[in-house]
Amino acid sequence: MNERAMIRLRMGQNDAHYAGNLVDGARMLALFGDVATELLIRHDGDEGLFVAYDNVEFAAPVYAGDYIEATGEIVHVGNTSRKMTFAAHKVIAPVPEAGVTAAEVLAEPILVCRASGTCVVPKDRQRQL
Repeated sequence: MNERAMIRLRMGQNDAHYAGNLVDGARMLALFGDVATELLIRHDGDEGLFVAYDNVEFAAPVYAGDYIEATGEIVHVGNTSRKMTFAAHKVIAPVPEAGVTAAEVLAEPILVCRASGTCVVPKDRQRQL
């Protein structure tokens, strides 16, 4: 399977849900949903429906100001189901001690979340592109 997609997004103040500008882990799942939608459109020509996560692991905190790169891949294609894996990495982080607008590209991206799940595209909606 070579179906892959990526989205990179800066977490803003509106994403901070907890004290200390901590971003809710559900925000990573929302990014994975967007990645899944792109994968289904590329593969089937339809947005399909995300039906279940079978595994979600949060590995590191995400804060307002962090840039997150979320990736996904279709790893198995069934009759209507599409099994996918996802990962989210922090690639840029603020450096508040260097100034209010300072940030740095991380030498090594930090894994913040990984997951796997299943999407479905009804047979009558599948268009081979």
